[in-house]
Amino acid sequence: MDIIQNFMASAQEDPARLVYPEAGDPRILEAAIRVKELGVATPVLIGNPETAHALADEHKLSLGDIEIIDSKTDDQLDHYANQYAQRRDMREAIAKKLVRKPLSFGGMMVNQGHADGMVAGVATATSIVIQAATLTVGFQKGLSTPSSFFIMILPEFQGEKDRVFIFADSAVNIQPSAQQLAEIAIASGANARALLGIEPKIAFLSFSTKGSASHADADKVIEALGIAREIDPSFDMDGELQLDAAIIPAVGAKKAPDSSVAGQANVLIFPDLDAGNIGYKLVERMASARAVGPILQGFARPVNDMSRGASVDDLISVSAITSVQAKG
Repeated sequence: MDIIQNFMASAQEDPARLVYPEAGDPRILEAAIRVKELGVATPVLIGNPETAHALADEHKLSLGDIEIIDSKTDDQLDHYANQYAQRRDMREAIAKKLVRKPLSFGGMMVNQGHADGMVAGVATATSIVIQAATLTVGFQKGLSTPSSFFIMILPEFQGEKDRVFIFADSAVNIQPSAQQLAEIAIASGANARALLGIEPKIAFLSFSTKGSASHADADKVIEALGIAREIDPSFDMDGELQLDAAIIPAVGAKKAPDSSVAGQANVLIFPDLDAGNIGYKLVERMASARAVGPILQGFARPVNDMSRGASVDDLISVSAITSVQAKG
């Protein structure tokens, strides 16, 4: 079964309540309708109900009984503003102005347990989605870094069909510190378990393997491994490892014979965004791999950002992934 179909099937078993704060975009309206019809999630739109229904009519869509919340008038606005003000140590009147905005209101719905996750970005820049999620949803316990990953499906690798890897971070953090690399690894390992049902073997990648080269960049990777082990020692992690030592058994056995990760890694942590972005695109274009993502991670509850060119099908796929993340 196709990986997106797998996510769809998993989401249908226990659909999450997902909030969509961009009800002024017809793609969001159509996606919400189809998500509900498919049973992938229970969608909640944020916007003016009359405006949303008028836009739906204009595009020959029927919203039916899909819930639409007006963030400017909803009964929860004062409560969300109070909670936001306490979290951010600001005056409640200022917090109320901020929380009236659909993206922040949606984030507070997730924060307060009134929604399980949020999908946004078709009409909002990625940086704004991440900022809003940071200020409202907050981070997983022990983490302070939002990041992203791609699920990479290789049609054939080492004689195995449809081999799956996680590549992180390939879209958000440009020059992550050792602390940030460690947090990216922990979040990626958790998603490998929750989304893919695989036991993660996490490789911190470098141009060096176990001291084969000496440089501050390699030292950062080694430091990141140590921090990650302190955050969550339950994950099987190792580094610094060159890519071939991480994923090719014969090379791993030769270059890092004492490693339980070398040659078997399925979660690849790139040292910076140059490497991560170039790496996933190389594999996608030259190895005919399928790239699913980027998928955001690190937040206390799932928030996913969409490209502003995203299609309705893209929104449905990411909604299914978000629903699975929420119940994972």
